Amino acid sequence: MSIAKWNGVVLADSDRTITIEGNLYFPPDSVKKEYLRETNTHSTCPWKGVATYYDVIVEGKINKEAAWLYPEPKPAAKEITNYVAFWKGVEVN
Repeated sequence: MSIAKWNGVVLADSDRTITIEGNLYFPPDSVKKEYLRETNTHSTCPWKGVATYYDVIVEGKINKEAAWLYPEPKPAAKEITNYVAFWKGVEVN
């Protein structure tokens, strides 16, 4: 079981995560989306495609762009469509 946690709150937990380039991607149904707020930030990976970033908000505290996902990844990364990854101090284990 993998868990993503920030500021004492579990953001996601699943036994179906996918590891890519050292990041754990959580299936969409395992993520507590009430803690995520979409931003206007995007980045492009040559083989995964365009990522959309989310702020993580817990009890009024904001961790800017600490989560991301690929809503329409390139074919090589289809398996992580809408799977969410975390960074910037979010504990993932």
